[in-house]
Amino acid sequence: MSGPTSTAPDTTETTRRTPAFADLPTLPDRDEHHAWDVWGRADEIGTLNLIGPEQRLAAAHTVRSGEMVSLTLPLDEPDPGLFDERSCYRHVVEDTAAGHDDRLDEFYLQGSSQWDGLRHINAGRHGYWGGRTEHDLATSDVLGIDRWAEHGVGGRGVLIDVADHLAARGTPLAPDEPVEITTALLDEVAAAQGTTFASGDVLVVRTGWTEWYRALPAEHRARLRGTIGSGFACPGLESTKDMAGYLWDHEFAAVAMDNVGVEVFPVDRAKGFLHRRLIALQGMPLGELWHLAGLAQRCRARSNHEFLLVSGVLPLPRGVGSPANAHALL
Repeated sequence: MSGPTSTAPDTTETTRRTPAFADLPTLPDRDEHHAWDVWGRADEIGTLNLIGPEQRLAAAHTVRSGEMVSLTLPLDEPDPGLFDERSCYRHVVEDTAAGHDDRLDEFYLQGSSQWDGLRHINAGRHGYWGGRTEHDLATSDVLGIDRWAEHGVGGRGVLIDVADHLAARGTPLAPDEPVEITTALLDEVAAAQGTTFASGDVLVVRTGWTEWYRALPAEHRARLRGTIGSGFACPGLESTKDMAGYLWDHEFAAVAMDNVGVEVFPVDRAKGFLHRRLIALQGMPLGELWHLAGLAQRCRARSNHEFLLVSGVLPLPRGVGSPANAHALL
């Protein structure tokens, strides 16, 4: 799995653009660090602030062949949906004098490959990103995912192929077990790939879960519906404060994975809820259920795991989430 080292610079204390995680203030009554004052409490895009013209230009230099690879599932997958409350959409095609129009009824924006936006998770009574309240969200467009669409979601993506690395060393990742991906394992895979990180990167982590799920018989997939929170298990990032600090200190602009919820399931409440730490307290976009098989194959073939990542987030005012509509340019 060794390959050429990326030319992107490391995120070090001399190049970093944000305070260290340990230096961030904590909530008044909880030992949880927040970044609400890093870009000001009026900020609405969180860690996407780390992607600007300089980072986009650097990402463009990773393109070599011009090949484009989709990173998203068809909108009707997973099939069936994994959450009981998220029903499958109904695609309606209407005849017109000139041809056809169509619409989607009961379409859940977070039902397939997706982004979780800053309206998705709060920090309990402390509120949403920047300390916003439920009243703020109900009476204004603040933190809508359209803010991300306006800024643009795109930059240098780095694939950390945990599934491939563990398979190569003879300890394959079990897709239906709560295997924790630790900070040490992320570093180990990055070193084996010859991959370095830079401020503003989008971290993309492959577990192989989506590929495993798609290959299951229909009756097995049906049995998984509605089990999240009641027996469902899959590998993912450890939900600890150490992981939150690792992701912040590397100055990742976002994290996307091919599993159900980025973090390991079931969630260990004693270790905390990574969604709450990353979305509500750090302003970090989380991508879920991405389809990474094709990207992994091409990165493996060229011994290089960096690429230009572009994602067409919906410009939906007050939007909570969005289909990812993401592509890698190689």
